[in-house]
Amino acid sequence: MYTIRKARIEDAQDIAEVHVNSWKATYQNLINEQDLSNTTVEHRQILWETILKLPRKQQPVTVIEEQGEIVGFISGGKERTDRFGYDGEIFAIYLMPSHQGKGLGKRLLKSFAQEMKELGYRSLLIWVLTKNPTHQFYLKYGATKIEEDQTTIGYDTYQETAYGFKDIDILLQKLIQV
Repeated sequence: MYTIRKARIEDAQDIAEVHVNSWKATYQNLINEQDLSNTTVEHRQILWETILKLPRKQQPVTVIEEQGEIVGFISGGKERTDRFGYDGEIFAIYLMPSHQGKGLGKRLLKSFAQEMKELGYRSLLIWVLTKNPTHQFYLKYGATKIEEDQTTIGYDTYQETAYGFKDIDILLQKLIQV
């Protein structure tokens, strides 16, 4: 049984653990080892404590739990570049590797899209490392490829791709249908 809810400040450590464990599993063959090993729960916990102290409207964070244990999360807010005509952005969506492929990402995305719509957003953008196979998840729900760019993670530079959902209402319809 899974429960989706708004994140609270006391969730910071659990979110950090999901973030680091999922990030390392996802990127182990895509990012150099030194950059992977420099990512720690302690650093991410400080980041999430800071984020969770912000007004929810500024950066909503939603978690999914299994029997009270956080196994995934999604966060976002105002689109950061103002280059593509999207007003909202997904900053992070992660699930523990043991919970991937069970439809939980879809549930998180649906809950987040609904909240962003309630906050007045009309569209969503997300950046994904180009070599990350999870980009298929976004395409499945109607995202379109917008642009590729370079990003620095640790000491190296990697290619990333922006995907966009031009209309949150259409995204929500697809999340219900699929």
